[in-house]
Amino acid sequence: MKIGVPVSKIMTKNLVTLSTKDDLVTAERLFKKHHIRHIPVVEGNNIKGMLSHTDLMRISFADAIDEHEEVVDTIVYNMFTIPQVMVHDVVSVTSDTTIKDVAEILSKREFHALPVVDNGKLKGIVTTTDLIRYFLKSIL
Repeated sequence: MKIGVPVSKIMTKNLVTLSTKDDLVTAERLFKKHHIRHIPVVEGNNIKGMLSHTDLMRISFADAIDEHEEVVDTIVYNMFTIPQVMVHDVVSVTSDTTIKDVAEILSKREFHALPVVDNGKLKGIVTTTDLIRYFLKSIL
């Protein structure tokens, strides 16, 4: 395994994003459609927060339905907005942050994804899954 590899080598660049004006029904559909667990909330290219699938589970019984169904608990979701549910104080890294540093941040914190931001603009997202894939490639 190489030391000092930048996170830009493993981050997801083709992002699924939400705006603060989107609703939670849309968020749930995006989580299911793309099989993801974290979505940056943006205004233009600027990150405003992060919404995780776990955030939605905290306010609903959506996990009681089949995760492959498109039906979601719209009654509960219509009671909240994305800004009410998302994390606002987002920890981010830059694209030249090393994979080692990202792994250290994620191992010490209670979240599983970091937005990658350069000069105030969202460039990607790196998750614990990205790290696991990288480490598996390194040892196999």
